[in-house]
Order: sequence, then structure tokens, then C-alpha cells
Amino acid sequence: MRLRKRFRMTGAALACALAGVLALGGCSLLGDDSGGSSETGGAGAPRSSASPQDIPYDVTPLIKPAKKYYGAAVPGAPISMKNIDVYTSRTGKQPNLIEYYAAWGDGFDATGVRNAWAEGALTLMSWEPFDTSLADIAAGRSDAYIKEYATAVRKLNLPVVMDFADEFNGHWEKWGTKHATPAQYVAAWRHIHQTFVDVGATNVIWAWAPNIVNPVKNVRLKPYYPGDAYVDWIGLVGYFTIGQDNAFDSVFGPTRDEIRTFTKKPMLLLETAAMPGERRRADVRNLFAGVAADDDMLGFIWFDYKKRADWRLEASPLALEEFKRLAADDRFGFDVRKPS
Repeated sequence: MRLRKRFRMTGAALACALAGVLALGGCSLLGDDSGGSSETGGAGAPRSSASPQDIPYDVTPLIKPAKKYYGAAVPGAPISMKNIDVYTSRTGKQPNLIEYYAAWGDGFDATGVRNAWAEGALTLMSWEPFDTSLADIAAGRSDAYIKEYATAVRKLNLPVVMDFADEFNGHWEKWGTKHATPAQYVAAWRHIHQTFVDVGATNVIWAWAPNIVNPVKNVRLKPYYPGDAYVDWIGLVGYFTIGQDNAFDSVFGPTRDEIRTFTKKPMLLLETAAMPGERRRADVRNLFAGVAADDDMLGFIWFDYKKRADWRLEASPLALEEFKRLAADDRFGFDVRKPS
């Protein structure tokens, strides 16, 4: 359930991004997990005589790497990496997956993606259609914008992760259960995906991200699933909150188990954190242990903002120390430019 306010990257901050370019991909139109182009080797190394810029970056090694993603969402990143550096100093390890939020209509943040990549981190963009309906997107009314965005992504030719209209199973979102049907959601997702494929932007890792089902148990997830041909990652959005059982399986297990009835795609805690207070230290332990214990769990992104609650690690010094201790585990974090 949404426990944070959405933020919008300003047009000024992103205007320069349209001059840049990027490529992403990963989803097999045949529904398999291979993801990348058959013309490329590991991590985007081209096999043919074509220039690297002509061949979309091969994201295959990043879809299910040997180690876990150690991610963060912090104010200003990745257009500015200043707060990532502060986060790194506090936790003892640099995040290798950086999440930011973009409203429908914003330009592609090529500069931010470059900034993150230069420091060995992958960028995850949460794309939020506040000002248009899913039905209109599916009907093609945003095609010019989507094509322009996808073209910018292709030109930059670096891997990124894209998460469209997350928490769609919640009533609190403008694209949620009060405003759109499962069929409209699936049609919009597939339409966007196909537009990216049509312009050659196959260097995207596509992350489908429901809210955990605990607060919306009556909403089934399978009708919202676009299909394995259109999805690379399952990205769960869920928080450790006061007043609920804080065992990892209690927070994430019901959602994981339901999803496993219709897809085996790898999972990522796309957005998580724990409320400050005495219990946060235990929550942090449960987070790391739960992710480490599941081979199909790719990692997590900690939402380090003060929004409605103070999710920042610095708000609980003892929990921060525990987080720093556990983050030192070599299983968490790796340079995404060298995933193997």
C-alpha cells in the first residue's frame, strides 16, 4: 500500500536527457528468459563487424546475475549522484541499482543513466501515468511520446530497467483498481513494450511490479500479468510496517506464492523499507536474510526518503549499523558493467 508520495522529475532536469540516448531490452517475444539479441555476446559485446552503437546492449547477464542487487532510491539520484555517495558512506557499500520516478510526459533521463552507469550501477525508472488513462495509452493516443522516449533509450544504448504503472492492484493509484481494468492495464503494457521493440530499443529489462497483496487480498494478480513474453522481472513493492507480523514470509510470502502459480520469472523487492523505531533493526535482519535465502530473489531497493514516514536509514542509528553489517556480505552488490 502506498506509504510514500510520488515525485516528478522536472522537465528542466530532464530536458537535456532527450539529447542523450539509451538502449534496453530483455523480454523475449517468444516468452523465454534469454532476453538479449542473438547477435551479441556477454554484456553487450558485439560478435559482428557492426559498431557497438548499432547493436542493442545485451542485458541477458543482468537479468539473473550470480550476486544480488543492492539497490537504493534516494532524493536527486541519478541525475545527481551526491546522495548516492552519502548513502554509500553510511552503509559501507555503493548501490548498484538506483531507482527514480518519472511522470508520464517526462523526457528520458539519459544523463542520469550515464551517471549511474559510470559508477557501476543500473538505473530503474518507475514510469507513472498520472495524467493519462491506461485505455488511452493502449489505444495509441500517446504513441508519439512513447516512440520518442523509446528512440532516446535506443540511442544511448545502455541497459536500464523499466517499471510501468506499479502498484496497479491498489485502489490508491490513478491507474489502480478504481480507474482501470486488468485488460486495460495489460493492453497498455503490451502496447508500450511493442513500441520499444519496433524502434529497436531491446535493451530494457521490464519489471512488472504489483504491491504486496496483504492490504488488497481480494484483488487477483494473474489477470494483470502481461505474459512472460513481455516481462523480465517481478518487482514487489512492500514495506515492513508497525502492526503486522514482520517475518519476511509474512510480508512478501503471500504475494510471492500467488505469483508463482502463473510465472517463474525472477523477483526483486523493487521498493521496500521499514518504519523507524525499535523494531527496525529486526526488520533489517529479516530483509537481508529473506533475500539471501531465495535463489530466485534478485535483491532489493531500499526507499531512503522521508515521505509520510521516515524511511531513511539514518532515522534509526542502531538499525543503520545492522544494515551496514549485513550489507558487507559479498553476496550483495556487484559492478553491473561486469556482471559475471
